[in-house]
Amino acid sequence: MGEASGGGGAGREARAAGHAGLVRELVAAGVLADPAWRAAFEEVPRHLFVPAFYEGRGAGYERVWGEDPDPAGRARWLRGVHTDTALATRIRDGELISSASQPSLMARMLTALDVRDGDRVLEIGAGTGYNAALLCHRLGDALVTTVDLDPEITESARTHLELLGYRPEVVTGDGARGCPARAPFDRILATCSLPSVPSAWPAQCAPGARILAPLATGLIRLEVAADGSAEGRFLPTAAYFVPLRGAAGALLPAPHRPGAGAPHDVLENDRFRFVLELTGGGLGVREALDLWRHEDRPGRERFGVTVGAEGQWCWLDDPRGPYVWPLGPRRAPGPPGAG
Repeated sequence: MGEASGGGGAGREARAAGHAGLVRELVAAGVLADPAWRAAFEEVPRHLFVPAFYEGRGAGYERVWGEDPDPAGRARWLRGVHTDTALATRIRDGELISSASQPSLMARMLTALDVRDGDRVLEIGAGTGYNAALLCHRLGDALVTTVDLDPEITESARTHLELLGYRPEVVTGDGARGCPARAPFDRILATCSLPSVPSAWPAQCAPGARILAPLATGLIRLEVAADGSAEGRFLPTAAYFVPLRGAAGALLPAPHRPGAGAPHDVLENDRFRFVLELTGGGLGVREALDLWRHEDRPGRERFGVTVGAEGQWCWLDDPRGPYVWPLGPRRAPGPPGAG
């Protein structure tokens, strides 16, 4: 196993201890019940993939790094990188463009992906390479493809992965277009938030494949049918990620942002903000509020999405009605067969 440079023996010991502590925390939280994923998290240390991160300071960001000549700075990095939280890892022109996901959320997503031996996996959003390393540990390098738009991000991820001897296919490209050269895939995992599901993804999946992606502050899990359509429900878990970028991503409908029309105390409710985000293109704020109240403040797991040739549709409880609306900008009324 490789190790980050610098720090001497004491530095290596402290990093190993921090890594072990983080894994213990994840086990105690119940997110590593699968022995295969527990083994992956034990073997793949997060700190090798996050040599530096950024913390918000006033109107800007401050860099925190493991090779800081100041011992206090190194200690701050050590604490941060082994804390179960998301970390900003790349800032450009004052804008966050990449981050290291919260480890417990990563574990939940990998478990929900339900990979099997021999599955071909496409990851959208290479980030630091940490998630790809976990997938490589579970499946083997040849079955893992990770895509990111930014060449600096893919080069950095590739370097981090090689430190541990992992060599998945790391592709620089627009994630919304998938990776047709490596298709078909049995699983697609997105680590960036979406306003809707890119049509290229189901098209590049084998029948029975699964897509797991952040959408409207939730995680949608879709099953892909033989005809290329896909349907599924949201997980109960909230999820906040850096948005999908790229030319193809820019063509996707822009997500709704909460506005006027709902009481302030309701807008502060995480579940309602999810509903408003999900329904913003196909319903108005007042309609979303009426649905929320009438259906007794439904959680994320009651909502689902259908992706088909006619478009993309959100629904509550039943994909055939009575609550069905288009995902994204207002379009024609519901799909054939919708109530």
